[in-house]
Amino acid sequence: MSLIKKIRSDMTDAMKAKNKLTVSTLRSVIAAVQQAEVAGSASSTLTDEEVLKVISAQAKRRVEAAEAFDAGNRPEQAEAERLELEILTTYLPTQLDESEVKIIVAETLAEGSFSSMKDMGAAMKAVNEKIDGRAEGRLIADLVKSELS
Repeated sequence: MSLIKKIRSDMTDAMKAKNKLTVSTLRSVIAAVQQAEVAGSASSTLTDEEVLKVISAQAKRRVEAAEAFDAGNRPEQAEAERLELEILTTYLPTQLDESEVKIIVAETLAEGSFSSMKDMGAAMKAVNEKIDGRAEGRLIADLVKSELS
């Protein structure tokens, strides 16, 4: 079963269970996937990897919104964003912790002979290929930057 079919099936189950939060979260994911399908020119349906990228972007938005609500002293809205994030993370691959990312960054930089900040872009590309969405981009960038400087 493709990922988008699983999401649709889970949304149907949430509707039957009258779980409004899950329904609204999954509806927003489906809408974002449909929007990406319309925006894409090559094929009309997204692959599972592309759907994961959409979900990852949605998760990132939830994190940023929760931080903004916390900064604005609106804890109820921040908590709602975090609850939606929990739902989204069930569809994402397991995230690596910082020590695992450090190891991958060090190995990749050594393999590719990346040694200065001039190599930052190429190093980021190489590291991101190995990590494959299993860590936050900000963390990866910070670790690559600290290793190169």
